Amino acid sequence: MTTVKLTASALAIAAVSASAAYARDNVQVAGSSTVLPYASIVAEAFGENFDFPTPVVESGGSSAGLKRFCEGVGENTIDIANASRAIREKEVAACAENGVTDIIEVKIGYDGIVFASQINGPAFSAFTPTDWFNALSPKVVVDGA
Repeated sequence: MTTVKLTASALAIAAVSASAAYARDNVQVAGSSTVLPYASIVAEAFGENFDFPTPVVESGGSSAGLKRFCEGVGENTIDIANASRAIREKEVAACAENGVTDIIEVKIGYDGIVFASQINGPAFSAFTPTDWFNALSPKVVVDGA
């Protein structure tokens, strides 16, 4: 994990800490289970390097975290939602209905998929270069269009 990513994440937590500290002792984070390991490392580093308590990080999934985030502002709601996707328009609308209007989206990285096969198994040739291109492309080319 690079220092830049940790620093960016810590700065995001610090920005929330300044406003959340008046209501409770720590920052509350919930959301994506795939982001949880990274968020936990950042929270621990934050707690060790700043004069604020270590943030509390919980899992539950991207949608559950964003739902909790959009419940409102105050000491009984979370401060940061971890998500492995962008916030949806209906979630932004739900946030607005509950007074959550200052939403800042910070992109930390991208999810990845790894394909593997047995060391002594057959050659991994299930996918062609065209398959990889189509899997990664924002638009799939079909018959030249």
